[in-house]
Amino acid sequence: MMIRSIAFLLMLFNLPVSAQNQPVKVEVLKLIKKANNYWQSNHQPEVWAFWDEAAYHTGNMEAFSLTGDESYRLYSERWADYNQWMGAKSADKSVWKYKYGEKDDYVLFGDWQICFQTYIDLYHLNPGKHKIARAREVMEYQMSTAANDYWWWADGLYMVMPVMTKLYAVTGNRFYLEKLHDYFEYANSIMSDQKTGLYYRDAKYVYPKHKSVNGKKDFWARGDGWVFAGLAKVLKDLPQDDPHRELYVSKYKRLAKAILKSQQPEGYWTRSMLDKDHAPGAETSGTAFFTYGLLWGINNGYLKEKIYLNSALKSWKYLSEVALQQDGRVGYVQPIGEKAIPGQVVNAKSTANFGVGAFLLAGAELYRYLDKQ
Repeated sequence: MMIRSIAFLLMLFNLPVSAQNQPVKVEVLKLIKKANNYWQSNHQPEVWAFWDEAAYHTGNMEAFSLTGDESYRLYSERWADYNQWMGAKSADKSVWKYKYGEKDDYVLFGDWQICFQTYIDLYHLNPGKHKIARAREVMEYQMSTAANDYWWWADGLYMVMPVMTKLYAVTGNRFYLEKLHDYFEYANSIMSDQKTGLYYRDAKYVYPKHKSVNGKKDFWARGDGWVFAGLAKVLKDLPQDDPHRELYVSKYKRLAKAILKSQQPEGYWTRSMLDKDHAPGAETSGTAFFTYGLLWGINNGYLKEKIYLNSALKSWKYLSEVALQQDGRVGYVQPIGEKAIPGQVVNAKSTANFGVGAFLLAGAELYRYLDKQ
């Protein structure tokens, strides 16, 4: 008996720190509900279908998948109904554009296409052709064009890559996967940094044309968060026999390594990932997307738990204990923008729809990890 007890104690003391300090599953679920209930009680769903709102709904649907709370599903359904299950609403294909634009003729701009992710998810829950009709019309028209430069900014990879794999899953049409690869290759050619494995926000920020305040490469955390989370979502739906699967896996794993290196001791990532003094301090949206991507990789066998789990738990500790406020507000979210801005104030009161969505994604993956233990 004594020998057995000693052996147990030795085993306990040799456990990694992360295994001893893991959050409790039921508490994680409470925090997910706390953040989501705060957001929904303070914001009506009848708003536009642009990227910021749509990014929130990608998180809300994950919260629904865990909780089964019908109010969450209905919130996204009301949003979809309000927007007529469309993004930008122009019917004249001759004027459709895909550079930056917030008007209804920018149908091919990815910030108007991320809404299709949630529409497809809602379609799976309660099928109706009208829910994915516009998504198919827009994406199939886009694929019929000769252009391949639709994803010219990092955010676009989160906005639209998962739309392509989700529509493939609905239709079985492999052309979605071929075009996914074509568009992704273009994005890599202008934004991927070969030395670090990270992504510039867009071609304007490529070093040495653009530098941080200390002369370093300037990688925007939320931008790389969009890419990392987008790749996780693609791998989730991509068929195992896709000829380009290894490309997505290699990019995802290389990003994970680079992300690990730039995490701050407090658990968060600064807005400029490799220059913490460029815009110092905590930032939630990039941190939450990284947390989601790391935990998804651990949960699905792409990342080794012994290497990545401590990092993910540290970042969740920041998200749950610093970013999440007592009332349920998710704070320290950098406002809408495209870069780390020196001197910009980001504090506990700084919240945004897309930041809440990212928090929900991260929480959902942590819950799934704990559920497996």
